[in-house]
Amino acid sequence: MRRRDLVPRSSDLGFVPSPQVRWLDPPELARTALKVALASVFTAYGDRREVQAALPGGLVEPAHRPEGDLWLDFVADLGDGFDATYTVATLLAQPELKVAGPGGPLALPRGHVLVMGGDEVYPAASARGYEHRTTGPYGAALPAPGPGAALDATTEPTLLAIPGNHDWYDGLTAWLRVFTCGASVGAWRTVQRRSYFAVRLAPGWWLLGLDSQLDEYIDEPQLDYFRTHVTAHLRPGDAVVVCAAEPAWAKAGHDPDAFNQLHFFEREVVRYRQVPGRREREDTGAHVRLWLSGDQHLYSRYASRAPGAAAPGGPGGPGGASGGAGGVGAVDPRAVQAVTCGLGGAYLGDTDQLVDHLVLPPPGSRMRTKDSPGTPFDRVGPTYPDQARSRRWRRRIANPLSPYWAGRRNVGLLATAGVVQLLVVGCLAGLLGVLRGGSPTLLRGPFADVAEAALAAAAWVLGLLLLHLVLATVLPGGRLARLVPATTGVGLQLVAALVVLVAAVAVPWPAWSPALTATLVVPFVVVLGALLGTQAFALLLLSRRTGVVAGWQMSGQAVTDHKGFLRLCLRTDGRLEIYPLVVDTVCRRWDVDTRDGASRPVPADGPPAVRLLEDPIVVAQEGFMS
Repeated sequence: MRRRDLVPRSSDLGFVPSPQVRWLDPPELARTALKVALASVFTAYGDRREVQAALPGGLVEPAHRPEGDLWLDFVADLGDGFDATYTVATLLAQPELKVAGPGGPLALPRGHVLVMGGDEVYPAASARGYEHRTTGPYGAALPAPGPGAALDATTEPTLLAIPGNHDWYDGLTAWLRVFTCGASVGAWRTVQRRSYFAVRLAPGWWLLGLDSQLDEYIDEPQLDYFRTHVTAHLRPGDAVVVCAAEPAWAKAGHDPDAFNQLHFFEREVVRYRQVPGRREREDTGAHVRLWLSGDQHLYSRYASRAPGAAAPGGPGGPGGASGGAGGVGAVDPRAVQAVTCGLGGAYLGDTDQLVDHLVLPPPGSRMRTKDSPGTPFDRVGPTYPDQARSRRWRRRIANPLSPYWAGRRNVGLLATAGVVQLLVVGCLAGLLGVLRGGSPTLLRGPFADVAEAALAAAAWVLGLLLLHLVLATVLPGGRLARLVPATTGVGLQLVAALVVLVAAVAVPWPAWSPALTATLVVPFVVVLGALLGTQAFALLLLSRRTGVVAGWQMSGQAVTDHKGFLRLCLRTDGRLEIYPLVVDTVCRRWDVDTRDGASRPVPADGPPAVRLLEDPIVVAQEGFMS
């Protein structure tokens, strides 16, 4: 059965299997925009992170600690459509995951700790949203152990989470109830009491989770928490894994201030501490060895360059134009790794804009206190999707023959475009004198005159748009440049409306009364306007290379497939191994398992095939500068 067939059984399942969010549906856009605006206002006046200082603090202790190696899972950007989210949850819940790798098959045990790296629900946080899109599916994927079952790190894993921007859209209210009150999500046990956490994974290894609100500063109570429970106890050679809600390192290639917050945290919390009675700060001897994040719905990896080494180059090499084919032998284990993996269930992102080389912090950063010179990083290993495929897939949004065309993936956009075009065509018909009142023909010809007038109007629209683009190029930092997407969109819609108008005049409508003729003309204009108006909007998306509008090229497609997560293993000898896992096609056919008196969906054809995206990445406890 399909997802829609499971919906009538939601009372038995305990949640409603939800469809994928259609981000370009105007009602969805409007609701999300309203929540973003409200969240920005209310969090500016009432930051819940500061209130959390009254809650119990201290290091977070996992529900159970295993003997030997510690396995961790990292998943981010989940809680969207059921098929993708539940496929990933099912894979995370497998006692042992059979993985196809470049060097042969692997058997990877379930993580003893599951870290959710932000954006645990879409499109915006709410109690019902978490229930139907996150906790319901994850609880069904790994049900709680039955009475008398042995409870250990394998049967009752620990669940840790940090909030992303979508979790903050209700002021973090629902998120705190789900993840900080000691409840269980199926067999996964929540243990944290705040929206940030610190865990001592093993001697010499720490895991820190940050809450940066809506891309704002790290609040003082949060900094005090980390300074008290982490900084004061760091020892030389300690390794730190930092989970952040956004991959600021990847964004630093375009925005020199994007990494400021994380660099401040690294310096003030991890690398240095203030000793009472001393003016100078003390070097802790600890270093961040791994940065983890989601937010961008893709997989990419950057590694720090060895001191004195030249930047790698050449297409296909590490950091090269094609992303290379990195692996254990390609990057020194002493390098700092910065990994983005936001493949937990939301729409697939675009990897085409990732830079090959960057410096952290960038030389152009406005931080008053920063490392100078910064540390060079290179993009290594494959991206997911790869950049060539990403460029091809981006264009599908404007291909009417593709199942990922904007109108097919966002029916609300199609309907809205039809209504808007009807209004615009009506206004243009009046301005161009096409309407003929008091006549049984309703539309006045001859066709050649109307077509000539429409062509002249289209030429004016395109000419003014071209002039605006030229001026924006000459003055790239001004208001004219910022208005280019808006004027391009308006211009394309006007041209589409002129085409619809000419087509309406060209049709030999029956010589009825205007009212009767309108019953044929109006649906014609709405349908043709919906198609052409949606196509005009899709062309607007393709015209943009960066910015919010460009991001809609992939979000508007709502790609369900191509998901994944990270499985990490902290070995007893101090090595950290990272296994990037991807599933190219998610499950869409389900059965309902009613054993043990509970109903839960299971893949009808068994769990999907999982593959290792690249060879396991090894991170040594000590880096180049240790």
